[in-house]
Amino acid sequence: MPLRLGTTAAGLVTGYVTDALFGDPRTGHPVALFGTAAARLEHRLWADSKPRGAAYAALCTFSAVGLGVALQTATRRRPFARFLLTAASTWVVLGGRGLAAEGAEMARLLEAGDVPEARQRLSHLCARDATTLDSAELTRAATESIAENTSDAVVAPLFWGAVAGMPGLLGYRALNTLDAMVGYRSPRYRHFGWAAARADDMANLVPSRIGAALTALCAGARARESWKVWRRDGGRHPSPNAGQVEAAFAGALNIRLGGTNTYDGESETRSHLGNGRNPQPSDLRRAVRLSRLVGLATVAIAAIAAPAVPWQRPGARRTGQPSAQLPTATSRRGVTS
Repeated sequence: MPLRLGTTAAGLVTGYVTDALFGDPRTGHPVALFGTAAARLEHRLWADSKPRGAAYAALCTFSAVGLGVALQTATRRRPFARFLLTAASTWVVLGGRGLAAEGAEMARLLEAGDVPEARQRLSHLCARDATTLDSAELTRAATESIAENTSDAVVAPLFWGAVAGMPGLLGYRALNTLDAMVGYRSPRYRHFGWAAARADDMANLVPSRIGAALTALCAGARARESWKVWRRDGGRHPSPNAGQVEAAFAGALNIRLGGTNTYDGESETRSHLGNGRNPQPSDLRRAVRLSRLVGLATVAIAAIAAPAVPWQRPGARRTGQPSAQLPTATSRRGVTS
């Protein structure tokens, strides 16, 4: 392993490859364990209050960041140990293989005409109410989720890992998990989940736009159209980030996304993204392939960028340079595909 290129860079690449080959850990997934602990803490702290919600989000997120800082500090003079822990952290926070598998399974079910099973399967990708969705709407929902989660589950973790090492990896995943848990505009979480959702918005501002740009770069012959649709339609989504990658995917695949979605009994109508036809199951398979290409491009850039960050630079601490304060990930308002 070329650790001279940087332990963080080597760890990010190894973690990405491990996720691509094996997917999520089979048992005792750290993100699931974090979610369980966060749910218990929510039970104790919940109140219909923004300050209580902010305290909850801070406790959960900074616990994860603190763990990352402790690991980073403990391996300051142990590059191989840091490489291994960075690789393990990257593996558990990424979701690229799982995302691709769910997209492929949804495409299989829809191509087979198994709408009832596809309705149940959609919950693996997003929180949309699928009770009355037909094949076309299920395809659109899954395609939008593949696009959004390419940013959330692949691009953003690698970005924060390149910028801040293990604190960035763990902190971002903790915050994104909280957003998925409490970041919805439901009566229970409208106030309590506000801080987690807004923080997730902030953490994804840069990664979502990098993801959109890389989508256009990976779009081949439709690169220019993907770029144009992204720049024109990216801001039409109610989320400041989800629409960026969704619009780029719509342009790259020559399809049209957006429409009426239902969450927890509340419907909302979103602007259309793109100029093409409504997506079909074959387009969902194309979206999965595009998502994988974006992931490959992201990990390549992250590996190049990580050694350029002052506190990630190989040998920086060994030569007596002062440690820079590591930035922490902050986050998004719960508008979920």
